Amino acid sequence: MLNETQIVSFLLTTILLTATPGPDNLMVLSIGISGGRRSGMAFGLGCAVGCLSHTVLAVVGVSAILAASPVAFMLLKWTGGAYLVWLGIQALRKAGLGQMPSGSAGEKSLRSLFLQGLIANAINPKVVLFFLSFLPQFVVESQGQVEWQLGLLGLLFSLQAAVLFSLLGYFSGAIGAWLNHRPAAGRWLDRVAGAIFVVLGARMIVSR
Repeated sequence: MLNETQIVSFLLTTILLTATPGPDNLMVLSIGISGGRRSGMAFGLGCAVGCLSHTVLAVVGVSAILAASPVAFMLLKWTGGAYLVWLGIQALRKAGLGQMPSGSAGEKSLRSLFLQGLIANAINPKVVLFFLSFLPQFVVESQGQVEWQLGLLGLLFSLQAAVLFSLLGYFSGAIGAWLNHRPAAGRWLDRVAGAIFVVLGARMIVSR
């Protein structure tokens, strides 16, 4: 269903995007630091599983648009590309300005933290737009079965996110301390994330 080039390029891109600072990463770090490794891992796994809901929406929405009108699908890609470029510009402008949220995981159960991460990710409209914008650019229309390609790409995204968020939760204490003492590193990671979004968006706009 997916060729080797698709899988490798998609995983490399998603790993870079998942590893760069963002709301999910900062929440996992915060909860892991305040509640311990298991708490951070539980919340991170919830965030990763929440991505599956966006995959379903992307499969249904993008497939319906493609079936109705190839022109509409092209407009979706252009709109999504512009959105990604805008996200990248915002990240570049605000590089290093974000602060790690404070909070305490306290005695919350791991199940509660997992559900909290799942819901926080699933109801985030920005993540919905991101999936609608991001997944289609790795679809090869000539291979057919667009729905299956989108579904498998979304599953791959969730799996790599589960691994990275779990690692982030496990090492959250050390990572949080390292970033707090090295603000310059955080700024450069923000810039990398911004540049990635701009490049991906531009690629979507010019691709056919």
